[in-house]
Formats: sequence, structure tokens, C-alpha cells
Amino acid sequence: MLDKLCSKPNSRRWSNLPKWEDLPLFLQIVEVKPYYDVLKKHRIQMKLKRVFDVLFALILLIILAIPMMIIAILIKIDSDGPVFYRQVRVTTYGNTFRIHKFRTMINNADKVGSSVTTDQDNRITKIGSKIRNARLDELPQLFDVLEGTMSFVGTRPEVVKYVEAYTEEMLATLLLPAGITSEASIKFKDEAKILNSESDNDFIYIKKILPQKMMWNLKEIKEFSLKKEIALMWETIVAVNSK
Repeated sequence: MLDKLCSKPNSRRWSNLPKWEDLPLFLQIVEVKPYYDVLKKHRIQMKLKRVFDVLFALILLIILAIPMMIIAILIKIDSDGPVFYRQVRVTTYGNTFRIHKFRTMINNADKVGSSVTTDQDNRITKIGSKIRNARLDELPQLFDVLEGTMSFVGTRPEVVKYVEAYTEEMLATLLLPAGITSEASIKFKDEAKILNSESDNDFIYIKKILPQKMMWNLKEIKEFSLKKEIALMWETIVAVNSK
């Protein structure tokens, strides 16, 4: 799969769904075509989705600027390392990008453990634990939304090794940008706790959790609707605050 991840078409132009023959070759397969056809019928909604993403991200960044600055200061005081965690993830058409997240773990944590995090992961810092519990570590992804590498709603951006484990049907999720939230994110909001009791987190994630999450992600594409996505954003806020 590594040789298939590409930069064509540009992920920042995902709202302009390209012709089928202009998609990367690894997406031009029979398993992906039904999902492409659904999105093709919603070209206008995809453009409106992008307009909504940009406007809402700008509004939130203005409102949250001071709280985000405070979080950044707390992270620097709490532990050594950068404020942001910039890991390579996969988004539209197989493009890779470096995601923005507040760092909640020790510096270079991904070099000393699994790519997925358990609830009792000893790599998590003191401030990081509080930030993660409130999902505040996701706030910097507003910058990714503005850049066009992410959207508010969509399949959570995975690291390359997990995308390499996708089935051919799962590749259909790469027709849209990765998202901050999704139905799968809500269903598996306690994913870290699920992984606590497992010895091989990567294996369990790929074989058990990922297929279930992708079932919901593919369902969202089949039922693509901007109205539903906005409703899902509200549902996410309720789910986070109900913890």
C-alpha cells in the first residue's frame, strides 16, 4: 500500500469530486465504485460541506484561541517536548499529512509503544490525561480542517500501517477527507478502555476494532448528507459531555 498512497488529486480539492478515471488507480476498483456513485450524486453538498468546514473552523479558532493558548502553556510546563503532536496520517485519495493534536504523551511516545493508546498507558502525561478525558487534544485539528486535509465529520485519520490493513471496500472511505468525529468515533469513544485488557493492541485493533469502526464509516458514505453530519457534530458534543 505504501507505494499506492499518493498526492493525486490534491486533498485540498476533495470537495471537487474528480472523474472516476482521474482517481488514483488503487481506488478505481469495483468495491469502491458504489460509494463513488453515491458521492457523485451529492456534489453540491460536498461543496457546501467544505464551505461549512472553513467558516465553522474559523469561528471556533477565534472563540477558542485563549483556551488553546492556556492548554499549550500547561503542556510545556508539565513535560519536555513540543506542544503539538504531529504524526503522519492518511486522508483523501491516500494523501498523507501531519495531523495537529495537543501532545498528551511523553515526547516521541510513538517510538516506544503501540500506535493505539490504552486507557492506562504509562506514556500519558499528567496534564495529558486531563486533556484526553475532555477530548481537548483534538482542538488543534481545526487547523487541519482549514488546510483541507480534514473535515469536521469523516473517518478518523489512521496511521499508514492501519490503512495498509484496509480491505478493498474500506478504501472507499478515502474518497472523503478524514474527520474529527464520526458515528464510529462516538460508538468507540471508550476504545482505549477496550484495549486495556489486551496484550497485543495493534493486532486487536486491526482484527477486531477497525472492521467494526469501518462498518459505520462506510454506512455514513452510503447515507451521505450534510444535514446528518451537522446533527452528528451535536451528538458528539453530547457524548463527550456525558462521560
